[in-house]
Amino acid sequence: MTVSIRRPEFAVDPIFVNRWSPRAFTDEAIDETTLFTLFEAARWAPSASNSQPWRFIYALKDSHHWPTFLSLLSGSNQRWAANASVLVVLVSKTTQVREGEIEASPLRSHSFDSGAAWANLSLQALHSGWRAHAIGGFNRDKAREVLGVPESYSVEVAIAVGRQAERDSLPSDLREREHPNQRRRIEQFVAEGRFVFQE
Repeated sequence: MTVSIRRPEFAVDPIFVNRWSPRAFTDEAIDETTLFTLFEAARWAPSASNSQPWRFIYALKDSHHWPTFLSLLSGSNQRWAANASVLVVLVSKTTQVREGEIEASPLRSHSFDSGAAWANLSLQALHSGWRAHAIGGFNRDKAREVLGVPESYSVEVAIAVGRQAERDSLPSDLREREHPNQRRRIEQFVAEGRFVFQE
């Protein structure tokens, strides 16, 4: 199998190029200080009007919450995420009470801002010697129900965090996918003056 090698077109900090989402985890326990360092990084993400709409709900491996969180994932994701150290569900508040107002109004950037918090968390994980993998394949309706998420919040994504293991620890079908993927060239997503992109 050919392992993809990432080469940036412009000089950026290596952390941006080296961050990717592995599926192979060692199931090593994560200590509270390390875990909360990741949440601290997420805390400092930018947000519209400083609304900070992100909320993280987590379960540590072998805690009594773990089976519930693992059951939220699709079967294919449970196969590898079972070896993570912690599972997290990220939800975002869809409204805010603006300064000087009493009534809540829609917060159109809630998902965007929460994505920034996720990015901070994932980069801090890499910086700390851990890895984070965002998971779209999970039951959002069930997550809302079993985690008690109010209707005023959007269930965004699940996240697995752990120490990266060797690719050979995965089942053969997942092993083939266990490498950094590539990105579009800059000219495919950046344009001056008007929309010129090809689908």
